[in-house]
Amino acid sequence: MTNSVARGSVDGDGDDGQLSSVRSLDRPFVILRVLREHRGPMRLTEIATAAQLHLATTQRIMNLLIKYGYAEREGLDYRLGVASLLNGNAYLMTNGLVSAAEPVLIELTASTGLTSSLTVRYEFSAVLLLRVSSTPPLRFQLPIGEQMPLVVGGARVLAAALDDDDLDQLLEGVTTIPLASGVELARSEFVEGLKLIRDRGYAFGQGQREAGALSVAVPVHDREQRTVAAIQLSSMIEDIPVDIDSLVIELKRASSAISRRLP
Repeated sequence: MTNSVARGSVDGDGDDGQLSSVRSLDRPFVILRVLREHRGPMRLTEIATAAQLHLATTQRIMNLLIKYGYAEREGLDYRLGVASLLNGNAYLMTNGLVSAAEPVLIELTASTGLTSSLTVRYEFSAVLLLRVSSTPPLRFQLPIGEQMPLVVGGARVLAAALDDDDLDQLLEGVTTIPLASGVELARSEFVEGLKLIRDRGYAFGQGQREAGALSVAVPVHDREQRTVAAIQLSSMIEDIPVDIDSLVIELKRASSAISRRLP
């Protein structure tokens, strides 16, 4: 379900004019994306191949990224640098959505005893921005900044807000969606499920992303009623109350509270 880093060659050393200039500006970001999505050290030739850049061009850009802390080199291996972490921390500290949601999620976890979280959509994935853990915490917790597929769990709330063209792109080449429970969901079932999520205003999932886990999620809307995020309550099945309706009510109240706090 991941998108290609480069949808065609971005190396335009022989081109003239504005297109060449734009491509030149794009190249460092393409490389940073390659390093991020690879999730491990890479050799220079691997980076150049994945970014569809000439080796010499890749070397120049890597030297620049190293100079400013966005990449690091150890022997022949390259990886993301500490500046990426600093930028991520600054993003969380200055993000209005995170600031609006944090006190609300703290109260939500206190009232339900369940782990609450905030996610936003980035391209065709959901990204975890904030989590308030229950006591005891979930046995498995994704790190902040982790990308998750839009097709399972509470992230389906974000998928339900996609227009038809984006939904087609999300499901391009998909016939079935495997769940952690071992069940395989047909594409048509998934699309019907999104309609149900839109109609009732929440997504309920059991054993979708993690076996034995249960989640309930609702959208967060901005002042124009656009879906800008999702908030979710999660727990292991044995620890969650039977009354799901009460959790949905709590979530919708929390979502409204966050929306009112947004600029």
